[in-house]
Amino acid sequence: MTSPATHFSHAVSRRPGQSVTGGLRAEDRGAPDLVRMLAAHDAYIATLRATGAEVTVLDPLEEYPDALFVEDTALCLPEGAIMMRPGAPSRMGEVDHMRPVLAGMFDDLREITGPGHIEGGDILYTGREVLVGKSARTDAAGVAELRAILDDWGHPLRELQTPEGVLHFKTDCSLLDPETILSTRLLDSGGCFEGYRVLHLPDGEEAAANAIRFNDVVLLPDGFPRTAEMLTREGYDIRPIDNTDCALLDGGMSCLSLRFIL
Repeated sequence: MTSPATHFSHAVSRRPGQSVTGGLRAEDRGAPDLVRMLAAHDAYIATLRATGAEVTVLDPLEEYPDALFVEDTALCLPEGAIMMRPGAPSRMGEVDHMRPVLAGMFDDLREITGPGHIEGGDILYTGREVLVGKSARTDAAGVAELRAILDDWGHPLRELQTPEGVLHFKTDCSLLDPETILSTRLLDSGGCFEGYRVLHLPDGEEAAANAIRFNDVVLLPDGFPRTAEMLTREGYDIRPIDNTDCALLDGGMSCLSLRFIL
């Protein structure tokens, strides 16, 4: 049996634009290389499409350097889509551009109206519940507003805390199947994954935590051989994707798409 948390018929992504070199980052480790980033994005989209999914690729938004990280703009569930309210002021306008796209796909489109903030990178849907980590981008008021919507749809929400210094909850974890989570030891040490099987990232490869299970494959940042070996040994079909440039902007595999069933 497939799960709506891991198996999808559709995805939405957005191409990076020239302005991506000015994207937000916690630490300046240099500007991303747009040519290399576009090649990696092509590989990412091709991998999603190879599973049989229909992938909508949106044009760049030059006025929003971080707009390629579409996951932060919405949460897509079987019942409908919820437009987020990003905690980074420079990203607020991205939601207005994503809203009409999702309105053409979902009959039920809800909205986080504020005053709180919440970003999709802090939300992990496991199929049985929705885990939300408060962070510098997601606050208690935003979580409370999301909870009210999810209560209406019958999804339990569990509010957690993203560790200090970690941008988003999913920076440090990803769902491999409805019972298994890939996590850093730091995030798991808080007990947030009780009831799940947890696979810890090998020491020194914590940056591989943000992967995505998409149908029968797992998209994993390239360059983390021990993590790839561990997941292959566990029976997952790994597809390495170059994340060199997205990582400079604190981005990963899940950030680059909205994934859902229609």
